[in-house]
Amino acid sequence: MSTHRRTLDPAAYLSDEVWRRERDRIWFGDWVLVGRHDEFSDPGDRLLVDVAGESIVVVRDEHGVVHAHANVCRHRGAQLVAGDEPRCGAVGSALRCPYHSWTYAHDGRFRRAPFLDATTMTDDLDLRSLHVDSWGGFVFVHAGTPTTSVVEQLGPIAARTRRYPLADLRIGATLTYEVAANWKVIAENYNECYHCGPVHPELCELVPTFRQVTGPLDWPDGIPHREGAWTFTSSGTSSRAPFPGLDEAERTRHKGELIYPNLLLSLAAEHVAAFRLEPHGPGSTTVVCDLLFHPDALDDDAFDPSDVVEFWDVVNRQDWRICESVQRGMGSRWWAGGWFAPMEDDSADITIWYGERMGTA
Repeated sequence: MSTHRRTLDPAAYLSDEVWRRERDRIWFGDWVLVGRHDEFSDPGDRLLVDVAGESIVVVRDEHGVVHAHANVCRHRGAQLVAGDEPRCGAVGSALRCPYHSWTYAHDGRFRRAPFLDATTMTDDLDLRSLHVDSWGGFVFVHAGTPTTSVVEQLGPIAARTRRYPLADLRIGATLTYEVAANWKVIAENYNECYHCGPVHPELCELVPTFRQVTGPLDWPDGIPHREGAWTFTSSGTSSRAPFPGLDEAERTRHKGELIYPNLLLSLAAEHVAAFRLEPHGPGSTTVVCDLLFHPDALDDDAFDPSDVVEFWDVVNRQDWRICESVQRGMGSRWWAGGWFAPMEDDSADITIWYGERMGTA
């Protein structure tokens, strides 16, 4: 076993202190997925999002440009959008604090305050803003000073997914789960299928290759389904047409991508499952699974995503159950770290990426 790569230290999955360092170095120091453009498409629309415990308002201005701000009024610290408000909503022509009506432009500039002469207020009263970038219809924010764009951060992933019309797709259904596991446990689980045989009988029926994973899988070229199947539904088929522009392999095979820190992509021929990880601490993560479809499919009066929803819900719940078991097991006094088997080499990549981000490479 000495030639196998070690997992991260147990503290990486269990420690509150490590979680606090992660917040600074990863969640506020990297591009982080917060949503999709189609969730707030009109001027004045906004998203209320949580990034590692910080509330952020993402808003679209009258020119269609997206801005992101800390959800904190500069006056007395009230939330501009109350934390119990729905995720999607609208702010109208400006962001107005509900406490004393201090008002800000969509881009975060201070506009006015009741009974005060704004021309005499020389302090910096603009909202604390974050950087925003997009790729494939996904919206990312960066709380620090980015040194790369999202596309640069993606590396070869952007090229591998170029034929999927990601930017055009829209959300057809959303599944949300509260998972009692560290976000890295979920990411590691997603990045290997060594577990698929024991954990996912329905998935292995659809993709027989997953039943016995003895070596690295050829994810760049995609994984073939059973004979006659070509997408991720129980039947392996769908009345929805494959995305236009896919090559022959993509029309019949399944692809997956892990985009650190919090976007997991599963690419089928006629839909995409996009998982967003929202950690709340070392042992708690909200997982949002947006199921994306082509606009032509969504506009069809007969559109029914239930075949995709039902299949993914079965697979997802199996994953979350085993991830929660892993989290509980790692809390044992007898667990001192583990090993990645040879067919889990992709999972071991998290040790490299994580070490670089955390300064422990």
